Amino acid sequence: MDGIHDLGGKQGYGPIEVDEGESPFHEDWEGREWGIAQCARAPGITIDWWRHCRELIMPGDYLGRPYFDSWAQTDFSIYAEAGYFSEEEISTGKSPSKKTDYGKPAVAMTLKQVLQEDHDNAVRFDGEIETPPVFAVGQQVKTSRHGNSGHTRLPQYARDRTGTVHAYHGAHVFPDLSAQGVEIHQHCYSIMFEAAELWPEAKWSQDKVYLDLFETYLAEV
Repeated sequence: MDGIHDLGGKQGYGPIEVDEGESPFHEDWEGREWGIAQCARAPGITIDWWRHCRELIMPGDYLGRPYFDSWAQTDFSIYAEAGYFSEEEISTGKSPSKKTDYGKPAVAMTLKQVLQEDHDNAVRFDGEIETPPVFAVGQQVKTSRHGNSGHTRLPQYARDRTGTVHAYHGAHVFPDLSAQGVEIHQHCYSIMFEAAELWPEAKWSQDKVYLDLFETYLAEV
């Protein structure tokens, strides 16, 4: 992310509310939207493209919407643009199609069953590439000073910062280009940062932050 949507490490937005109840949703419609997002699959619509489109929501609109409301806004925009349904269908909630036979209805499942099915049928993003990794575990690296004009997984608070390679994860689909419809694999590392390196006011802290970052984001110290 490279805009107001990148809220990590920022102050002024109040405390993080942690739900202690059993329900993962505040309203019934949030559960339905979560279900739609899990079931909706279409060629060319990747998780990175979805994230990029969500980050196109205007700042004031984005900050003023409930979390799952921005999910719904993103889903509607993406699938309307792709021609799967029209703006009229979105506003009326009705399809002009006269088709009545949509096949056998999907079997209702609990959230736990859905998550297990997602796990069993998970899409893999790792892959093999010919080039060897540039960095080794234990090596110091510095992150890029600038993000990407589109989608990026390098958060603002971790830019132009020095960290240490904690682990190597192999090669995975590079999100910045995947959001543009280009699928390439790139080496990915777990980078450890001292809290004080990210936030100077934490200079007495012993905390550490670990981020999974792609090779393009890193440089030798």
